[in-house]
Parts: sequence; C-alpha cells; structure tokens
Amino acid sequence: MQTAIQLTLTSLQIGAVYILFSLGLTLIFGVMRIVNFAHGHLFAVSALAVAWAVPWLAANGLPILPAYLLAAVGGIAVAMALGLLMYVSGFRFFQRDMVGSFILSIGLVLLLDGVLLKVFGGAVRPVPEIFPGTISIFGAAITNQRFALCIAAILITASLYWALTRTKLGKALRAVSIDHEAAMLQGIPYNRMALAGFMIASGLAALAGALIAPVTIVSPVIGADYLIKGFIAVIVGGLGSVPGAILGGLFVAAIETFGSFYFDPSSATVAIFFLVIAVLLVRPKGLLGHG
Repeated sequence: MQTAIQLTLTSLQIGAVYILFSLGLTLIFGVMRIVNFAHGHLFAVSALAVAWAVPWLAANGLPILPAYLLAAVGGIAVAMALGLLMYVSGFRFFQRDMVGSFILSIGLVLLLDGVLLKVFGGAVRPVPEIFPGTISIFGAAITNQRFALCIAAILITASLYWALTRTKLGKALRAVSIDHEAAMLQGIPYNRMALAGFMIASGLAALAGALIAPVTIVSPVIGADYLIKGFIAVIVGGLGSVPGAILGGLFVAAIETFGSFYFDPSSATVAIFFLVIAVLLVRPKGLLGHG
C-alpha cells in the first residue's frame, strides 16, 4: 500500500509538469489550429536561465530562495520574449495553416537547437536545492521541492481553468477555439486572441521550465523529451481540450511511473505509445476531444 502511495505521489509530481506543458500546446492548437514543435524550446530557455542565474546570484550573496524567485522571473520573461518574437516573425503568418506552421516550427527547432548549444554549451546544469527536507504523506515520502512543484502546478492549472471559464478573455479564447468565423462575426478580434493565446501558452511552458529546473538536470536538449510526452498527452486527451490535456498528462505520468517501477523505463515508454495507438483507434479525436 505504501509503495502504491509513493508511486502515485511520484506520478502526480511528473504529471504536474506534463500538464503545464500540455496546456500550452493544446491552447495554441485550439486558438490557432497549429502545432508548435518549438514549444519545448520555450520550456528549455526558462529552465536554462534559472539553472544559470541561481548559482550566480547565490555566489554573489543572495539567499537561495530569493535567488530562485528572481531567476524564475527572469527566465519566464526571456522565454515569453522569445515566444513573442516567434509569433510576430513567423506564426502569425501561418494561422490555421497546419502544413506551413509545421515547416516553420521544424525550422525554428533546428535554429534554436544551435543557438541554445552555442549560448549555454552542452554541459548539464544542476540547480541548488530550494526547499530542503522531505515530508510524509500517508507514510510515503516526498521532497519539499517536489511538493512545492505540485502545489504550484495545481494553482496555475486551476487559475487557467478559472480564467478560461469566467473571464471575458477566456470566453473569447474559447469562442475562437470553437468557431473562429462565428466569433469574428460577434466582434471578437481574432488576431488579438491568437496573440493572447500564443503568449499564454508561452508563459505556461516558461513556468513549467522554471518549476522543473530545481528537481532535474537541465541541459539545452531538455525540452525535447517533454515535447514528446506533452504531445502524447494532448493526443490522448484531445487536441484543443483543456480537461483533455490535464487527463492526458496524468495518464502519461502514471504509465511512466508505474511501468518503470514494475517493469523498466523502456517498457513504460512502449506502453505509452501503445496507449496512443489504442486511443486513436477507439477515439481518433482523443478521450475528450471534440474539434
């Protein structure tokens, strides 16, 4: 029983990052009907900025928690600036164009891979522990750092869901996602909503990168693995569906965690791809997809 609780807590911690990452992907697809393969690089830029800045700030006498918070704000700002540049210089010309946006995003992936390797080098960058110690939940142990990550991810996800269902901007984004032509006839500015959706998605990727940096080893290629798992999550849950992204992220994390423990990581990865195949055969639009 304690083992099951421990694995559940671990899958929730992994799923928290997958959810934040997947929410950005599904939001971009829902509003703009494009798939952004460069989304993982926004995640990586934020994580790399945190991994570079925290040790530097701490070495200059700043306490570790303020150093992390300051670095996280800086990393998120840099990632969102990159997201804005990607939108203004590229994606705004390929709205609702799957083929054009696919080619553009692949080009951006190759470009940003080279830029990140040039700027940060190929070495991994550990981040000092922000919240030392562990806590016990029903007999299972979880580090304070990972617990804080889960709480932050839950609060961010809940805030996004509330904003999409209760605020004027959120309702406009949902309207554009359902039928952009009808939304435009009602006076909703589509281009403005596309920019808002892209920037919110960029912010979610940046937040996920800043949160995961202290609990993993950061490198310029960190975004690639999360990109694959994020896409699997939104495919399973349903492209364009926010609840689907949450459900898909939890599914992928649970299979990865329990499969790796009871079998091995390779078997868990194979099981994740079998899950995608099974879902697409039964429900081609995903478990909660409707678009």
